[in-house]
Amino acid sequence: MGTKISIIGAGNVGSTIAYTLTVTGAASEIVMIDIAQEKLLGEALDISQASPFSKSVNVYAGTYEDAKDSDIVVITSGIGRRPGQSRLDLAQTNINIIKSIAPQILKYAPNAVYIIVSNPVDILTYEFIKISDLPKGRVFGTGTSLDTARLRTRLSDYLQIDPKTVNAYVLGEHGDSSFIPWSLARIAGVPLAEFHAAVNPLTKLPLELDYNEIENYVCTSGSSIIKRKGATFYGVSSCVAYYCRRIIDNMDTVMVASTILEGEYGITDVALSLMSVINGSGVKCTVTPTLTDEELQKLHNSANVLKGVIAQLEF
Repeated sequence: MGTKISIIGAGNVGSTIAYTLTVTGAASEIVMIDIAQEKLLGEALDISQASPFSKSVNVYAGTYEDAKDSDIVVITSGIGRRPGQSRLDLAQTNINIIKSIAPQILKYAPNAVYIIVSNPVDILTYEFIKISDLPKGRVFGTGTSLDTARLRTRLSDYLQIDPKTVNAYVLGEHGDSSFIPWSLARIAGVPLAEFHAAVNPLTKLPLELDYNEIENYVCTSGSSIIKRKGATFYGVSSCVAYYCRRIIDNMDTVMVASTILEGEYGITDVALSLMSVINGSGVKCTVTPTLTDEELQKLHNSANVLKGVIAQLEF
């Protein structure tokens, strides 16, 4: 039996997710839903014509009713971030959009795993979990998955090594208060701080790590891309496709994901990114390795920043 994925929102992000899922053959059926009907029809038709060169995938424009019995629902609807605008500036507008979407999609896909992509993703994930009344693990946000991909990309640039061998994470808010727990960073199991010394001394590594530059690269990549081309969508689409494959394969995989905390690291009632085990049911559990005192302080700061925003919004 095939897998059905519904994508709400046919803008740059939603359409690129649909295309990525099509060419990777992650699903047998992809339903695209958007209020902008002409663009929706054009995107669905364009993507469907890529299917002869990939696994057989039925891609089409539909309605909420067509999302019936979806295995996964990906929500990308909302107003995109503009140059100079923070993700949190978008909060109330996109909260209202999610509030209008939720009852319509939940009516037809009550058993799906929901992946929230729209920004501010932590706020919207928190909202969707609260209003959907679904089990917490069945709803999660992409959170800092894209930030983590950027971190691994930059470390691979420095070390000239396959980014797949880099195990490093960005935690907290998908935004200005995110942070890198350097104490957890590993290269193929070797602590990052020890990697230079662990490499054969006859092999000269290209660059010494500049931690401040790496952190700045991760924090500013999104705004740099938006300034140059107006939006970011390839990186996050690959992240979502990877989540979908892990859910479809029902294979326990540790990834970062945004979900509501229930006491992890002493934090409750806010959604932010921690390492989590993802499988066919969504977020199976969070993973809470020991953080340094400084890293723990940064995580609590991120939680407090988000809670401060939540307190000012109308849900």
